[in-house]
Amino acid sequence: MKARILIAGGYGLVGSFIARHVRKLSKEVELILAGRNPEKGAALARELGGATTARLDVSNAARGLSEVGHVDLIVAALQDPGDNLIHAALSRGVAHIGITKLAEDVAPATFAALRSPPTRPIVLLGHWQAGVLLHAAWKAAEPFSRVDSIQLAGLYDTKDPIGQMTASDSEHFVGRALLREAGAWKWLDATQHVRDIRLSDGRVLQGLPMSVLDVPSLAAVTGAPNVRFDFVQGDSLGTLAGGPASHDLYIDIEGLLKEGTPARRRTMVSGPAGNAHLTALGVLVVIERVLGLDGRPAAPGGLHLPETLVAPDEALARFKEFGVHIASDA
Repeated sequence: MKARILIAGGYGLVGSFIARHVRKLSKEVELILAGRNPEKGAALARELGGATTARLDVSNAARGLSEVGHVDLIVAALQDPGDNLIHAALSRGVAHIGITKLAEDVAPATFAALRSPPTRPIVLLGHWQAGVLLHAAWKAAEPFSRVDSIQLAGLYDTKDPIGQMTASDSEHFVGRALLREAGAWKWLDATQHVRDIRLSDGRVLQGLPMSVLDVPSLAAVTGAPNVRFDFVQGDSLGTLAGGPASHDLYIDIEGLLKEGTPARRRTMVSGPAGNAHLTALGVLVVIERVLGLDGRPAAPGGLHLPETLVAPDEALARFKEFGVHIASDA
């Protein structure tokens, strides 16, 4: 039987990239592009082939899903403040991937999953670029026997288009921020904890911390006592080169290398097709693993994070296939 994936917000900017990435990976998967105005997705459905549209309002997710029928996976490429799609997935035994939850938002979904253990994967993917940064940083930490500090930054170029979901959520980007400092978790006012970030071309821009899930994820997988992520705005590498805006990620790791030498290393990730394209790639590698599109058995049920599903080498290889540039000063 063909796998059926429902993408809520599937004809939006990020959702359409997810759909196109999946179609490039597999011609067999059936795609359902869902939203409140499904007529807007008709042209994309025809372009993709093997795709349909459906009316779905997250405030009444049960009704919309009932009309669609059985699906194997729900991808929420939109805001779902009531976690209605997660609850619907739990009750139906369907896998779910959500990309919008920050650290302060995940408790309700976590409690729901603990109360009703998922029979299919429920994936919290509120990481920067849906886990692209996490996988790159996790890989960059491999040469270290001890990681003392991980400093992350995502540079957004205003020339890079953003979808309605991101635009409506941008006001929440700067507020309380979750940081790991000296082994302690701290919630801080982002505006009072600006960090100067030196970019690859020598510019120094100010970054504001955010509570993306990369911070607790990387603290867990590396043991680093100091982890923070900062949001930066400025001209990207793509714009500076005279081309389309790129989305650029900076990873600075300090610690002790396995050969016993103290070191500080930087890894850069640049998505030349912009932030929505890059975010969709983070979703793609999780879809592959959840449904077993990588040729292995589908992932087991439970509450998952990208690092519990996908190995960094596999993720980075897929990102590079789709044109992402990754470079380290090591």
